[in-house]
Amino acid sequence: MSAPTDIRTTDSAPERIDDADLSVARTRHPWRWVTSAAVLIVVAQFIHGLATNPGWDWPTFAQYFTAGSVLSALWMTIKLTLWGTVVGFALGVLLAASRLSNNPVLQVISWTYIWAFRSIPLIVQLLFWFNIAYLYQTLSVGIPFGPGFFEFQVSGVISGFTAAVIGLALHQAAYSAEIIRAGIISVDHGQIEAANALGIPRLRQFFRIVLPQAMRSILPNAANEVISLFKGTSIVSTMAIAELFYQVQVIFGRNGRVVPLLMVATVWYIVLTTVLSIVQYYIERHYARGSARALPLTPWQKAVAQYREIRDTGVGAPRGATR
Repeated sequence: MSAPTDIRTTDSAPERIDDADLSVARTRHPWRWVTSAAVLIVVAQFIHGLATNPGWDWPTFAQYFTAGSVLSALWMTIKLTLWGTVVGFALGVLLAASRLSNNPVLQVISWTYIWAFRSIPLIVQLLFWFNIAYLYQTLSVGIPFGPGFFEFQVSGVISGFTAAVIGLALHQAAYSAEIIRAGIISVDHGQIEAANALGIPRLRQFFRIVLPQAMRSILPNAANEVISLFKGTSIVSTMAIAELFYQVQVIFGRNGRVVPLLMVATVWYIVLTTVLSIVQYYIERHYARGSARALPLTPWQKAVAQYREIRDTGVGAPRGATR
């Protein structure tokens, strides 16, 4: 196939010009380069300050970053996040289903729960559950408004860790319920009507039709909530629970090295948030399979493809050619 040509008509005869003879004018973006240079200068100054300012005290940072007490507190933070996420989202699914049900009683109860727990600050909820034994010294299990089968001491069952998990999970459930409900109602109702017309069972409709599409809307907001919960566990330091931020406070309260110890907590928060973000990316990629014919390349696949392109270009270039 010959290259397209441009035909110019003159008084004598038409003149044919090949595309190879045409000159392409480059689009120049001077301000883009100026902005990029200014940003790089600011970033370089910041990195230089991190490396040269003695106030950061990097030897102290290195000493405590992998200390046993810090790692133990980090594990406590991870456990609080896991329990708060699992229990919170499990309860959130029930609340979302109640709000979407045709039962007016369940709708009112779910709406009231979400309204109440989104209105009360998290620290108030945590302190309430931490001091629940002042209101109820004992709890009994039995017939409502009737005799109890057995009773137990609240102070012996609800420890500081348990109170923190209850507070975080109940608070998380109110927000996750709305995220899940929004994802479900984002699915086109016509697909559900078509599934009903085909006689597909309700349970199979939910897991095979509704859920995969709803997850595309649920996942970004749900991941934000999990990351917020992970960082929000630092608020349980008011309950003297030895999570990451509390332990850092204890250490710099003893040695007075506030900045490097705060950097220890900061870097650990950044590391685990990055891990959660990577997990979020691959889960979103999994549920995006039905929305695109070809999935976009992952960062690792892009890097490998770029490396192969550079390698093949170098192998195929003629000897002595300049680039």
